[in-house]
Amino acid sequence: MSDMQWGEGDWALILGASSGFGEAAALELAGLGFNIIGVHLDRKSTLPNAERIVTHIRELGRDVLFFNANAADPEKRGDILQAVRQRGEESGKSVNVRVLLHSLAFGTLKPYIAESVAEGINKAQMDMTVDVMANSLVYWTQDLVRGKFLGPGGRIFSMTSAGGARVWKAYGAVSAAKSALESHTRQLALELAPLGITVNSLMAGVTDTPALRKIPGSDEMITMAQRKNPSNRLTTTQDVADALGLLCHPKAHWITGNVICVDGGEFIVD
Repeated sequence: MSDMQWGEGDWALILGASSGFGEAAALELAGLGFNIIGVHLDRKSTLPNAERIVTHIRELGRDVLFFNANAADPEKRGDILQAVRQRGEESGKSVNVRVLLHSLAFGTLKPYIAESVAEGINKAQMDMTVDVMANSLVYWTQDLVRGKFLGPGGRIFSMTSAGGARVWKAYGAVSAAKSALESHTRQLALELAPLGITVNSLMAGVTDTPALRKIPGSDEMITMAQRKNPSNRLTTTQDVADALGLLCHPKAHWITGNVICVDGGEFIVD
């Protein structure tokens, strides 16, 4: 087995697999030999892209399971993992989830302080944002470890951003979620180290994704990033997928508990 095929037969579980970082990661890991489990939440209008990704993964000769479901719903999480277990039973091989990528970008983009109640964020919106974009990492990890899907040699990655430490108009709840996500990453790294599982957070530079375009002022954000980045360009989803692939390698086993910038030096420039 060559170094670039060490994922052969293993599975990668990607939360948020139908666009942006999740899509790029799914295709990159499939190319490295991983079978792919993808969880995504798409309406009818965006489902064709998820179907295109599934087709591409199959063309690479990999097995693939995609689920159009709310990844933050405990019942849906249980159903998905049961379906994954059943796939293993049907094939006569246990499903070894070697990689978990948490790339969920679904939250409320409203200011904390506004003239009217409707214009400002409320408790339900705040709780939902932090639960989906941060806390769900913990719950998925718990179920994967308890269910014996994820074991020694496992890799867990969360997707954070500079917003975890910096502010932007109407980004408050997401910023709080990113900060919590980084904290969860460190705590999981501590608790999972004895099991041989690493946990890291990838902080991408500004990347032109559907999630970015939903942020008020995203055009200004893109212009600032292009001017600030030492390479004078935005980060791409493939840049991040490339880094993810490297960090999945067995030789990366001693890298854990970190927030790793994948931004071409963007974050270090004022």
